[in-house]
Amino acid sequence: MVALLDFWAGKRVLITGHTGFKGSWLALWLQARGARVAGFALAPPAGPSLWKLLALEQEIVHFCGDVRDSAALQGAFEQTRPEIVLHLAAQSLVQASYRDPLCTYSTNVMGTVHVLEAARRVPGVRVLLNVTSDKCYENREWAYSYRENDALGGHDPYSSSKGCSELVTAAYRDSFLAAMNIAVATARAGNVIGGGDWAADRLIPDFVRAAAGRAAVQIRNPRAIRPWQHVLEPLHGYLCLAEKLWHEGQTHADAWNFGPPAEDVAPVENVVSTLVSLWGDGLRWDRDSLGHPHEAHVLKLDSSKSRTLLGWRSRLPLHAALEWTVGWYKRQAAGAAARTLCMDQIRQYEELARL
Repeated sequence: MVALLDFWAGKRVLITGHTGFKGSWLALWLQARGARVAGFALAPPAGPSLWKLLALEQEIVHFCGDVRDSAALQGAFEQTRPEIVLHLAAQSLVQASYRDPLCTYSTNVMGTVHVLEAARRVPGVRVLLNVTSDKCYENREWAYSYRENDALGGHDPYSSSKGCSELVTAAYRDSFLAAMNIAVATARAGNVIGGGDWAADRLIPDFVRAAAGRAAVQIRNPRAIRPWQHVLEPLHGYLCLAEKLWHEGQTHADAWNFGPPAEDVAPVENVVSTLVSLWGDGLRWDRDSLGHPHEAHVLKLDSSKSRTLLGWRSRLPLHAALEWTVGWYKRQAAGAAARTLCMDQIRQYEELARL
């Protein structure tokens, strides 16, 4: 971990989607470790925003733009000349993908094309990591944990678009970027939780909003099984992978899973019950009786490859991840600064990784 963090000092890094939940945590972590961070993303939505609370806009090079705008994106590449590109920008919600599939595909597929094309046209990029999703696999609703060489697919537009993004990335790597000595990989993480997420149609933000209004939490699919992990877990994986790509190039230019161990793959109702217990204040949950579009019932990731070849593994058991998450929101609501809360947890996580 010490060597990993030292690696980032002085590196020119461009993060797409840096104003989102995961992107904000990642930008803060890299900026704190001495990287020369630039970000290209949409402005955060109205309402609570981790990006706004962290107040990083004056400390990194901040471009407000849409990855569907290839000229604007290439301009950001030309101005910053990144050595490492971490592509997180996406339409990231399953329910939203049903409402607006055109936006989902244009952002997640053509947005990825624009990132890869900018890396091809602007000199200086050595590493490019495309963060996709655990939902990129063709989900057959089985107990088997998906491996990186399993079929890609997706029932809903979001999942399908992430499978397409994987295929686009592989095609650009094989057709153009490998020959240019740009090491390109994709990363597939589990269901990420942590403080600072206020997105619509996600379990933790829905829970926090219900708690603030002292209402019952409405759960769409209580028996759906998901691979839960704290946000710092996959981010650590991305950092490990990017360093390997830098030092070893095409050896690690491939697809990688970053999911929790089997004991942390749990039904939604178990997670909600733990959240209710940790939160207290008489909070409760009910099943949402409204009809909703299809979502996968069972989803598990096999991360053996990352553990074996990258030395990456989960550090926070699910209960601890939920404790960290609830603690973050409760302390932030009581007046603690979001930046202090995030940096405290980053330092705690770094210490766990050292051990």
